Amino acid sequence: MTVKPITTLLFDFDGTLADTNELIIATFQHVLDQHFPGRFQREEILPFIGPSLEDTFSSIAPEMTDQLIDEYRTWNKANHDDFVTAFEGVADTLHRLHENGVKMAVVSTKMRDMVERGMRLIGIDAYFETVIGLDDVTNAKPDPEPLMLALERLNRAPEEALMIGDNFHDILGGQNAGVRTAAVAWALKGEDYLQTFKPDFMLQHMSDLFDILKGERP
Repeated sequence: MTVKPITTLLFDFDGTLADTNELIIATFQHVLDQHFPGRFQREEILPFIGPSLEDTFSSIAPEMTDQLIDEYRTWNKANHDDFVTAFEGVADTLHRLHENGVKMAVVSTKMRDMVERGMRLIGIDAYFETVIGLDDVTNAKPDPEPLMLALERLNRAPEEALMIGDNFHDILGGQNAGVRTAAVAWALKGEDYLQTFKPDFMLQHMSDLFDILKGERP
């Protein structure tokens, strides 16, 4: 069977395009310290990066889920711009991909307005045709729904697409949607962790995408 060339790139945002790790950790630390002082250190917070806020907070205190989500979003919004930066090579790579006519979308597990705010902050918003946030779907990654919605908006088939992310939700979501997958080696959880989910590619630098689009291994 002939493998179709990749024409479409679906990106996670947090930890993939933008370094929001410290913002996320600091936000969780602030909220959780208010209610569970001393219980959650940095190591306990790292697994919360990636899943939806509802999944995380409902696993900690189901009866307080909505309250904790509200507190998280309030502090996160207030401190967002002080923390968020682009990973090295992201803006230049996206600019070149856009100039080459590659279709691109962001598929995230957080609310679309905050994704778009981060995209504007690091100057990459002009390169994407659509953004899928948590409020656009019923089921978040790793469910295929958000990826399929992005592909529908881009008028592209799964066989033409690559999902790029820093967490298992991105890799499994891509596999569930029938798209190829790439993990990023700069993920906070580490390259070895991501390899256990068997992505098709491992990016050492965002510019590795050019080799993948040419049909070569990075």
